[in-house]
Order: sequence, then structure tokens, then C-alpha cells
Amino acid sequence: MKKVAFEYGQGILEAELPDSAEVFVPGETVPDPPYLEDPQAATRRSILNPIGMPPISELVGKGSRVTIAFPDRVKGGFQNNSHRKICIPILIEECIKAGVEKKDITLICANGLHRKNTEEEIRCILGDQVFNSFAPTHQIVNHDSEDWDNLVDLGYDELGDRVIMNRQVFESDLPVLIGHVLGNPYGGYSGGYKMAATGITHWKSIASHHIPGVMHLPDFTPVSGQSTMRKKFDAIGQHMEKCMGKKFLMCDAVLDTNARQIAVFTGYGKEIQPKSWEIADKRTYIPWAEEKFDIMMFGMPQAFHYGNGHGTNPILILQAIAANVIRHRRVLKENSVVICSSICNGYFHDREFPSYRPLYELFQTDYHYELPDLARYGELFCQDQKLVDAYRFGYGYHPYHAFSMISCGHIAHLHCSAIYIVGAYEPGYARGMDMKPKATFTEALKDAERYVGANPKILALPRTFKTAGVHLMMKVN
Repeated sequence: MKKVAFEYGQGILEAELPDSAEVFVPGETVPDPPYLEDPQAATRRSILNPIGMPPISELVGKGSRVTIAFPDRVKGGFQNNSHRKICIPILIEECIKAGVEKKDITLICANGLHRKNTEEEIRCILGDQVFNSFAPTHQIVNHDSEDWDNLVDLGYDELGDRVIMNRQVFESDLPVLIGHVLGNPYGGYSGGYKMAATGITHWKSIASHHIPGVMHLPDFTPVSGQSTMRKKFDAIGQHMEKCMGKKFLMCDAVLDTNARQIAVFTGYGKEIQPKSWEIADKRTYIPWAEEKFDIMMFGMPQAFHYGNGHGTNPILILQAIAANVIRHRRVLKENSVVICSSICNGYFHDREFPSYRPLYELFQTDYHYELPDLARYGELFCQDQKLVDAYRFGYGYHPYHAFSMISCGHIAHLHCSAIYIVGAYEPGYARGMDMKPKATFTEALKDAERYVGANPKILALPRTFKTAGVHLMMKVN
């Protein structure tokens, strides 16, 4: 037998597993590709030699307005040589060399429906030098998907989806998007046109792809860069470019497990996306498993990814479980089960996630049998001024964010025979999301035999929510 420590609230919970259980930790079990020894030099070369576009010196001059939209706190690293801290000063420098005045450069946190980032969080993202130079003159702002004074409605794209975008970006002479190319259950990778389609839009745009009608299609699970969702990202971003009459200048870094740059690509999205994915595939899609697994096991900390409460808020617990199902479905048997440790104590973190508790409570009532039954209430919640104000002025997630998460969470039920929550303080919250609470891993493993039989093949994923995820695949003989 072997002992494996899984995350559990603020600490860990040990499981005793058979020796046949296999353990996978991103970046360790299979090493990442080598990261750049000099990311500063590589980023500068990339920016000076954009792919499919002229250099900055030919795109702007005196009087030009520039917007630089960068990813929020949810991902990307905060170290001194992180992609955001390296590329943004170089982009600013090149714009100023070309004649752009500093006062005409705006930095936009592309938070989309995520909560707005605080000044200290933005300082951590951008670094002291950029923050101190641009914050005092109000040239660093959060995107506000409810501020119609700073939104522009671009109608419908070629797929019939509504496109509403940030007006400052739309009206700028050079719209720049910073992206991180990391494995993502939503469309394969972050970065590229996903930045445009989610980070600087309106909930009605996001309601065209983060919905059951897209996320429950067969092409969504297991994760794929060719899914309907990904095609919608591209169509929305390219419709923005068509309406702007110019291309986004994208500067995307392929990142490793520790948010270090493996490669950097700058230029036209349609051309750099496939190039960046080709490199990212070597880290992300890992042909590792020799046989498929009956049980996938991992643990959930209280705070990760979306913030404090991700591992205790019952809707987000199920979303996180589903994200691992989406990533690793290729290595799981058809009747597989998930066993996850979580303190599951009913802490919704209501100030940060204000729409989640009312949505959870709605699910418990009025003939709502499955999570997709709630999708019809999206617009109602988005008309709730108290919830909207919490997003706009209270650093809370937008009310529609909860609806995108239930669309994801249901995927776990679609693809698993059972989902067990181990160690829940308040088991009713797990039951309320159709998960099975058990006191110990041993009890959960024993009960799981009803679905997978005796001597199951176990995949253990310690630290799965503390590392940048990969997408496991079967070994190729």
C-alpha cells in the first residue's frame, strides 16, 4: 500500500491506496519542455518581429491611441520575469519610440465576468514600475462588462452570436492582447482569441459559448482545440477585428507548470494560435497512461483558481471536478468514478461570489432536476441590480459567471457513474449537487466497488489544483 496526500481545505488528507495506483503530478511525473533561459530577449525579438503584421513602428505614431489588455489574476504567474511583467514594458517602449504619447496608452485588466482586480492585485500582476507610472493618471482600468458608456454593440458574428466589446479597445489605433497559452478545459488553451471572446466582452457574448448547448456537445469532452466552443471564440474575436478594421496585436507566451515561458509569439491571432499550440501541445497533451482508469482521485484546497471559496462553494466544487473530467476523459473508463476530498463546509464566499448561493438554493426547489434546468434564469439574475452592482463596485463575480460554472459542472455527471466527496463538514451541500459524501477515502473506495468492481485501477492526482493542468492521454504503442 502507498500513502498519498491530497489537498483538503487549508491542509491535507491522506489516502492509503494500493500499490497499483498511479500518481501524476504536472511537470514532475513527465517533465515540461525546457523554459526560456532569457525570456526578456526572446520576448523582445518576438515583439520586434511580429508574425502576419507590420512591426509596431509601422502601426502607430504621434496621436495614436493604444490599449493593452492583459489577463487578470486568475492565471499567468506573478514572478519578476512573468510574461505580463516582461512583455508590457517592451510594448510600451516600442509604442513610445514610434511617437505614441504616454498619455494615450491605456492598460486594461481583461477580467471579463471575473471579479475586478484590486489595485494591489494589479500591482502584483504588472510590477511596481508600470503600476507606479500609469496608475496615478488612471490609465490602468478593469474591464466592466456592464458599463454601457464603455461598450460597443457589434451585432452578430458569422455564427450568429452577439458580439459586444470594450469601447476603448474598439476605438484604439492599436489594440494589443496579452495571452497565456496554458492547457484549459474550455477550448483547449487560454490565450489567442479566447482573450478577446471572454476578457473584454459582455455576458451576452459569453452566453453564446459558456452554455449547455455548447459545453455538453460531444466535441467538448474530452478537451479539444477543435470544439464548437473554440470556433465560437475565434469567430467572436475575428468579428471584432472586422468591425474595428484592424487586427489585434497579440503577444502570447506558452507557459510551463510554474508559469515560466517556453516560447513567445507576437502577431496576428489567426497565424500565431496554431504556432503557439504546436509548442504547447508538447507540454499539455501527454500520452502517458498504459491502461484506462476506473477511479480518478484528487483533493480540493479552499482557495485556488477563481479565488477563496472555489473548494468549498458547492457549485464551484462540481465545476472543478468537471474540469478534471474534461482534461482526463481519454484515460478514464466509461463507468469511472471520481473521489475528491473537500471540507465542503458551505462557505460560498458570498461577497466574492454573490450569485452562487441564490442559484444553489434555486436548484433545490421547483422541479429543478438537473443543473441545465437553471440555464433559463441567466437573464433574470443578470437583471438583478444588486448582483450587477456587486460586480461593478464590490469586487464580486458577475451574476452570469455562476451559470457558466453550472454548465461545466454538469459534465461531471454526464461522464461519471458517481462522484464522491470525502470529509465534508456539511455533507448536505454535496448531496445538493448530486454528489455522494463519505467520511473517509476508505469508505468512498469501498462504495465505489458498486460501479467499478473490486481491485479498481486508480489515478491519483495530488496538487492538481495547485499546478497548471495538463490533458492526459493514452500511450501510443
